[in-house]
Amino acid sequence: MGEVLAVDESGDALVAFHPVAEETRFEDAPLPLALVALWHGDRLLLVLNRYRACWELPGGMIDPGETPRQAAVRELREETGHTVGHLAFAGYARFALGAERRAEYAALYTAEATPQDGFTPDHEIGAICWWDGVRPLGDRVQVLDVFLGRLARRAGPGPGRRLEL
Repeated sequence: MGEVLAVDESGDALVAFHPVAEETRFEDAPLPLALVALWHGDRLLLVLNRYRACWELPGGMIDPGETPRQAAVRELREETGHTVGHLAFAGYARFALGAERRAEYAALYTAEATPQDGFTPDHEIGAICWWDGVRPLGDRVQVLDVFLGRLARRAGPGPGRRLEL
């Protein structure tokens, strides 16, 4: 499967990132997720997932009949209260998950944004923050998502493309 890009503490791995056309489809694994790397300057928007007790990128499952882009827009709004004019498609992330190393893809989108009011904690998301990548957050940070956020920043539009991993 090649070089592993990142591994979290549970052993889940990001095994590939494909900065290809959004219309590209992969036949070797399902595409159940859409994620959003939203940036404000050098700060990445993270959500505190109550179930997993960690900070991660906004996003989630693609509903039946929904495109990955529609799911990304919906999940960003539901989880953070943020809406953006345009999400740039950054690419597809391929994961190896669980003890069985189950293959899955996630569509990754990115944008620059200004922090907005409108976040309300709920049963799933307890808080949001614009993380600088340094300040301790009190709960664990999902390293796969932070790595993807940086990949999206490099793949997406704007001056942040020079950000080092």
